[in-house]
Amino acid sequence: MTARGAVAKSIWEVNQVPKIEEKQLVVNELKEKIEKATSMVLVDARGLTVAEDTELRKGLREKNVDYKVYKNTMINFAIQGTPFEELAKHLEGPTAVAFSYDDATAAAGGLDPYVTKFEKLEFKAGVVEGTYYDANTIVKIAKIPSREVLLSKLLGSFKSPMASFARVINEVLKSKGGESAAASDAE
Repeated sequence: MTARGAVAKSIWEVNQVPKIEEKQLVVNELKEKIEKATSMVLVDARGLTVAEDTELRKGLREKNVDYKVYKNTMINFAIQGTPFEELAKHLEGPTAVAFSYDDATAAAGGLDPYVTKFEKLEFKAGVVEGTYYDANTIVKIAKIPSREVLLSKLLGSFKSPMASFARVINEVLKSKGGESAAASDAE
């Protein structure tokens, strides 16, 4: 190797060390998010305007969804050996990632109104609670209400028949003079 080649190689090596360390930091950041995530959804956000992207990010933050654009190679390194590994086949073109940590459907559900509103935003695929779903199924998952909404509906469905039953019993007691009997029993 000539002296000139050695100097060029030396300069290349010096310039590569920080880049490799920077990339490793990004991969580590992704791995930390993946370890905590209950779901991870990939979208193609190519063509969004700055205003649309800003609106999207703000809306997702309000739903406690972590959203960021990463290089596909970084995502690929981070998902190796995880339940999210099957997403590797969708790492083509620009990729944005949405993570949810508490509510498994929050990432897909948070993205759904924006996928509908912005024509250029498209679901690629996702993993929800360890199960891989393609873009069509992620759209269906996005329509599922949040856990809190489902629980409140369930409690409401329990409460309604019980409240009706209590009113009927109360009317029966009133019609048979049960109020005075109940009051005398309490004394």
